[in-house]
Amino acid sequence: MNCPYCLSEVAEEALVCRVCTRDLYLFKPMMAKLAELENQLASIPNQEAYEERIAELEALVEDHESKRFNNRGLKETLFDALLFLLPPLILLLGAHAMITIVYDTKMIYLRIISMVLPLPFGYFLFKGVKRSLLPWFLGAMFLAVSAVIGMSWITSLVDQSPIFPQNAFEWREVLEYSASIAFSFLTGMLIGQIVYSQKHQRRSRAIGPLMKYVLGIFGEGDLSPEKLHNLMKKINEYGGTVVALGTTAISIYTGLKHIL
Repeated sequence: MNCPYCLSEVAEEALVCRVCTRDLYLFKPMMAKLAELENQLASIPNQEAYEERIAELEALVEDHESKRFNNRGLKETLFDALLFLLPPLILLLGAHAMITIVYDTKMIYLRIISMVLPLPFGYFLFKGVKRSLLPWFLGAMFLAVSAVIGMSWITSLVDQSPIFPQNAFEWREVLEYSASIAFSFLTGMLIGQIVYSQKHQRRSRAIGPLMKYVLGIFGEGDLSPEKLHNLMKKINEYGGTVVALGTTAISIYTGLKHIL
């Protein structure tokens, strides 16, 4: 440590400065405390090293999650398909049989159930695991078409009507009804994907040209890393929410346009 009078180096056990010969007894506790604080500050990594370490850890986590997702085999995929696609199909067919055959009530109830029932299955499918959206949307389309054709088959058992559509108008109605079911499932997947992203949010270390252009438009080119992270997080959340609302609107429109 240094003498508070002449700033010369003094030994830890010295009570008098050898240069200016002044008494250090009263200053010893304060000087020891300052030395301790300086050592603590020196042991704290700087911001740049802290950010680099976070980037390394996040890269390891991303690599682990990517390997875990890519290593999911055909068996796991088929199990997920049976777990999240087969139950809504059975429930939709059961709802159709109860509403149109057992109780013979208004079709609007069936359409509302068809728009609501697939959503939670899509949500829980994407809530806990990172998945690719396109293959599962194709699975949702298969679920929707199978449900509509199955409903037509159940109806044909009662009134001997054709199972498949017989003209362009019937085909369009089948496709619109199928789209209503599929987009309900898609809405659930998008909401689940938003929830998953919020739980596994990663800080972006590089800003792409498109993001730089957007920030330039809003005059936010000099954002701090923390503010930039929050802005990108909001853009991601709001973008996913807007898409989810859009798919919900499509599901409602295609499901009710011929009923209301």
